[in-house]
Formats: sequence, structure tokens, C-alpha cells
Amino acid sequence: MASTPRGRGLARPAATGTPGAATRPGRPARPLPAGVVIRYGTHRSPGSEKKFSRTVLITMSLLLAAVCGLLGAFGAGTASASVARVLPERVVVIGVPGLEWSDLDPERTPNLWRLAGEGGSASMSTRAVPPPDRGITCPVAGWLTVSAGQRAGAPGAGCALPRTPEATSDGGASVPGWDELSAFNATTAYRPVLGQLGRLAAGAGLKVAAVGPGAALAAADTSGKIAKYAANIEELGELSPYGLIVVEVDDLARAWIGGGLTPDGVPASMTAQTRREAVARADRVVGTVLDRLPPSRAAATQATPPTPTSETTRAPEATRTPEAGKTPGSTPPAATGGGTGTGAGTTVLLGGLADTSIAPHLHVAIARGPSPSGEPYPHGYLTATSTRQDGLVANTDLTATAIDLLGLRAPNGVVGRAWQGQEPSGEPVAATVRKLADDDLASQVLREVRGPFFAVFVAVQILFYLLAAVAIRRGWGGSRALTAVQLVAVVSGAIAVSTFLAQLVPWWSLPAPMAAVIVTILGFACVIAGVAFAGPWRTHPLGPLTVVAAITSTALLADVMTGSVLQVNAVTGYEPVTGGRFYGFSNIAFAVYSAGTILALAGTAQWLISRGRRGLALTVCAAYGGLAVFADGWPAWGADFGGVPAFLVGVAVFLILLAGGRVSPAKLGLAGLAGVLLIGTIAVADWRRPADQRTHLGAFVQQVLDGEAWTVVGRKFGAMIGVTVGNWSLSLLTLVALAFLFLVLDRPSRWGASALGRAYALSPALRAGLIGALACALIGFLMNDSGIAIPAMALTVAVPLTLAASVRALALSPPSTPGRSSAPAASTAPPAP
Repeated sequence: MASTPRGRGLARPAATGTPGAATRPGRPARPLPAGVVIRYGTHRSPGSEKKFSRTVLITMSLLLAAVCGLLGAFGAGTASASVARVLPERVVVIGVPGLEWSDLDPERTPNLWRLAGEGGSASMSTRAVPPPDRGITCPVAGWLTVSAGQRAGAPGAGCALPRTPEATSDGGASVPGWDELSAFNATTAYRPVLGQLGRLAAGAGLKVAAVGPGAALAAADTSGKIAKYAANIEELGELSPYGLIVVEVDDLARAWIGGGLTPDGVPASMTAQTRREAVARADRVVGTVLDRLPPSRAAATQATPPTPTSETTRAPEATRTPEAGKTPGSTPPAATGGGTGTGAGTTVLLGGLADTSIAPHLHVAIARGPSPSGEPYPHGYLTATSTRQDGLVANTDLTATAIDLLGLRAPNGVVGRAWQGQEPSGEPVAATVRKLADDDLASQVLREVRGPFFAVFVAVQILFYLLAAVAIRRGWGGSRALTAVQLVAVVSGAIAVSTFLAQLVPWWSLPAPMAAVIVTILGFACVIAGVAFAGPWRTHPLGPLTVVAAITSTALLADVMTGSVLQVNAVTGYEPVTGGRFYGFSNIAFAVYSAGTILALAGTAQWLISRGRRGLALTVCAAYGGLAVFADGWPAWGADFGGVPAFLVGVAVFLILLAGGRVSPAKLGLAGLAGVLLIGTIAVADWRRPADQRTHLGAFVQQVLDGEAWTVVGRKFGAMIGVTVGNWSLSLLTLVALAFLFLVLDRPSRWGASALGRAYALSPALRAGLIGALACALIGFLMNDSGIAIPAMALTVAVPLTLAASVRALALSPPSTPGRSSAPAASTAPPAP
């Protein structure tokens, strides 16, 4: 490094007793390589420190003001004037519990195949309230979730078929045990209100009909009553009078539950032949329903046009109370999605709703006919703002879609979002079905490999730390061992981001998925490590660290900006079957992203400071750090609530230490308050948007207003405790990584001064970056429901890369171990007489 100009960053020895210093109490100063002059970034006068603190506060205030302005425009811009749109004449919801995309076949299921070709298709995540110690959705829970628009369930340890409704004298029916179902769901974490769909439709003057016991659960009002019930579609008679018809097709559910129980009390898996036969029967029932749909009134009007003096009679559906901007009544042929043929004015929503196996699956979702926008659902993929993923929707979205199509406003308890069509797709139905079936295959393989992968991952990490400790503390293997440790450490630091990049390769479809995912992840990690060692930066202690951390940060930032596709079905990402979250930063991705960002900024700052550009270094770090935090919380990108305060504190700690300041409780409090204000502002702006466009950030604001915030916080806190206590492997990895960092790297070894101390001496910015990353991980652990997974994955990035920098620092320093003592000199005294 070049010598330091007078008056700026003067070279000086590290203070005795300072963590990571080049000297320690009772030890002589360890020499550095010849010609090396250390440029420390921590020597600033009290006046300059106060000036920097004021600058940081002003910068944060300006950033917050700019964000407020952007968010104000963001929230206001979405409240544009509503555009009048037509509504379908009726909505038909067909539930086929257990139906998967792999069940569809053009010969065996012609009606379902035709329906998929005439409308939009997606995989449906059917997560509800499962039975105790099970991860599946039972048929009753699936139907109740449609009823409430929120995850619901039923008491009991197993799955059962819905009970047959009790007929009433007026042709309707009541659901047996409704009060018991309502009481049970009131005790769950989600507190769904059963009967929302039926209550809204009946309250708007629409005639509601249910076909089958399961459909009765979905169509009942909040008292458990259904105005019209029929055991099958033939009994229902003419469908024209009804605005909402819910139909149960339970062939798969009956075949599964009626096939006997396992010793654990769970229905046994169906044989392939039994499943094919049940699917074929279900297809015939669906075909019967589709064939009985009445033609559009527009078609009847075209066949018999009214005389010029006559008045056109409004359809019964026009008596509903529509949401502003929606025009009830008949739909023009151009908007029906089905011309003027059978069912042209009807929107059909078909969903798998529940599981019929011992393992959860993604299920079929199809929409045909007029969409909430008034345009027909085109052939292609469905999506929803709840998932932001093409070809992926949730079961709660089905309720929201039906309510929207009926021209009604969904209450706050309905958490789903309406299904939306994409641009018309020219791909064949077979390609669409194959792609969606592959998505379910990926989710199944993920469930099988995730546990073993993390077991291998944790074991290999701990073994590597043990071997590295021997090489550093004992000096075994000499310089060659240090070179090997550095290489493996860089590869290890790249593993975390490689778990997301691996989604670029369809490893789940290969014959040996477990081996395939490990090889794919290692392949990407080795490529990243190759880039880290490819250029002249490889000779600097922070060179490889900066490259790996920068790739980690930018890759995940680009991913959330483009839809978070790399996180879906990744071993460290989202699991669509679970349905916890589908877009933005997952908690593990946040941990990797934040640690990579802060360490990348540390390496960049060190490079600029070594060239005398300290001011530019602070500016660049503050700018990119602010962008990274903003991207983490922005609803269109990261949409991360708990990560923003933690991330902002971590970046602030890094900047304060980088500028030579001291981190005080007051500064930490100000940074945390700024983080809370920032994410609060973002959440309120998101809440100002229409309800169907909000993310979970705006939804949380509404829950605060409704008095439900503590329920959400309690559920998140319980999940955090459960993950921390239950996931012992990640807890062990966290403890081992911290012990390695402070008890191995930060202590003197056979090579002399501590390896971490030498890295700090050659690259002072590393200390600021490491402390900032650790602070972010600690606060993230306390504020996110993933608990110990946050620091575990952050340390997976930070500790190996810090190890690589420390080993390189040892290689750049001459050995300082004491040499062997010479033999004592011979005595010159005369011999004794």
C-alpha cells in the first residue's frame, strides 16, 4: 500500500488490548511485511466525528423524506378513477379436492383438458389449518377456507368427508355442526369468519345454490344456512336463476378416505389405478356441469331483438349492489370468453382445494369466462397479487375472485386476491399442463431434499471450521494448508447465493435429485470462486471477499426486482406448497442479502480508502446501502417488514465505524427508529392502495386498525421460538461459527498475532463490515419469525469470507513465531579443583 499523505489516515500501531489489534498485552509488536503502511480509518478527531454524525443524520432524514415523497406518489397514483366494467351473469365454483395437474390427460379427462384450453390455468397452493402434526389440507378444511377467504380447519386428528346437510322445508339446508366449526376456527391463529362468501352473495340479493356437502360448507352464510341445496347438479334443475353456484366433485376425496387408514390414522395412499378411475369419474361430473350452463343472455338477445318501442328488462343479477365502477348485467359476446355458446356469460372457477394423499401438493386452478377486469380469461397462466408468480395462486384467492366477479367488496377478513389472466399464450394445452405438473414435482422433490440438504450443509460447515482451526491454531500443513483453507472458504461463502442460482437449472427433474442439487449448488459456487480468484484483486485480503459478497448482493437484488423467481422452490427459499409467502425477500434470502451487501461495501470502501478517496467511499457506501435497504422494504420488490429496521441498523453501524465514529446506544436507537419510521411509511403508503393491490405490509396496517395486530405478532413470535428451539442444527451451526470467529480467528496462533487482527490491520474496513453484518443478523433474529435461521445463514456468508481474508492476511505477513533457542554458551570459568 502506498504511504499516507501527512494529516490524513496517519499510520499508527493498533492500540493494545483492542479486539483484532496487531499486538496484545504482554506480547511484542508483530512486524508487518516490508513496505506496508497501514491506513487506518478509525482515527478521527472529536470534532470530525460530531460532524460526521450530523452528516449521517441529515443523510438519513433526506433519504426518509425522499422515500416519503416517492411513497406518497406511489400510494396516490394507484387510486385512479374506476372504469366501468361488466360482470358475468353468474359465477360457478367447482371444487375437486385432490385434483393435480399430473392427473390431466386429453383422453382420460377430456372435459378438464378442454376447460384448461379455454381459460387461464395455474397451480394452487391449498394451505389451510392442518390436522395436528400433519402438513396436509383435508377436504373439510379446503371448503371452509373457500367459505371464509382465510385459512380454516376442522377439529379432529384425521381427515373426513363433509357431513350431509340437513334439508329445510323451503328447499334449502343447514350445515350440521356449524357452531362447532365456527368455535374451533375462532381459536386458531388465523381466526377466520366462516360464511363470508355466502353471506356477501345472499346479502346482495343473489340466489345462491350448493351442490354436494362440501359445496354447502363453502356456500353457507355465517349461520350455516344455504338457500338452495341439491345432492347433484341434475337435482338443481335450471341454473339461470342463480348468481352463485358452488359444486362439489368429491370422487378423489371419496376414493382416498374410503380406502382405509394407515396405523397412524391417516387415509392410505391410493393406487395409481384407483386414482386414474376417480379422476375419470370426476371429469365426467365436471363435463355434466359445463354442459348444463345456460347460454349468455346476450345470445338470446341477438336471437330475438327487442322492438324499438320496448324496454329492455334488466337481468336479475342487476339487483345486486355492485362495487363502484362495475356494471352488472349481461356481458357482450366479445367479453364472454366463450362466444355466444353454452355458458358464455358464466365464469367458471375450478380448484383442487385440498389434498388426497399423505403429502401436500400443488393443485389445479382454472378460470374460464369473464374476469374481474371484464375481459375474458385468455388461455395461458393465471396469477394474483398475493403470489406475483405466473402460474401460481392460493386457495384464499378463489374466494376473493368469486366475490370480485359478483361485484362485491371483500371484507378485511378475506385475505386473498382475485385471479388475473396474463397475455394470451400460444402454447398448446399439453405444454401448459406439463409445466404446471413440473412445478408440483419441484415442490415434492424440495420437500424430500430440503431436510437432508441442510443436514449435509451443517455437517460440512462444522467439519470445515474444525479443520481450518487446526490449520490456523496449530499451523499444521504450513502455507499450503492456508492456501487450501482460503480456497475452500471462498467456495463456502458462495454456497448461500448458489442455492438460489441453482434454480436456473431444473435439478429436481434429474434421476437423483439430492445429488443433483448438491452438484448444481457446488458448480455455481465454484464458478463464483473462480471469478473471485480470476483478477488482480485476488492478491488483496478483501479481494475474493468483495467479489463473492458483491455477486451475492446484486444477484438477490436483481431477483426481487424481477419477481423473486430464484427463491421459488429453492432449498433456502419459498415452498409454494406451504404457502407462507411467494414474493419479495424470504427471511433466509434477506439474511444472505444483507450480509453480502454490507461485506461488499466494506471491500469497496477499503479499495477507495487505500487510494485516498475516503469521502467517496462513504458516499458510495451510504448510497448503495440506502438503495439496498429501500429495495428490501419496497412493496414491489423485497416487501420485507422485519428486515428493514435490522438492515438499516447494520448499515448505520458499518458507516459509523467506517468513518471512525463510535457506536453508542443513542446512535443505535436513532438508527432503529429510522428503520421503524421507514418501514412504517412504506406500509402506510401500501395500505393507501386499493385492498386488492396491497401486499402484506399494507395488510398489516389494516390489521392494526382492526385490532388484530397482536394476533399476528403472537403468531410470528411463536414461529420464531419454534424455529429456534426446534431447528437444533442451525442453532448448532450458529454457535460453532461464532466460536470459530472469536475463539480461533480472533486469538493468537502459531502464526503469531491473531489472523483476524492481521486482516484488520491490512484492511481496517473489514472490522466495520463484519460488526455491521453481525448487528444486522442479531436484530433480524429478534424481529423475524424465522428465528435462528437469520444469523445462521448470515454467518454462512460472513464467517467463511472473513476466514478467507484472514488467511490471506497471514500469508502476506512474515511468520512471527519465536525461533528455536540456541544452545547455551560454554562456561569460561576455570574448572573446579
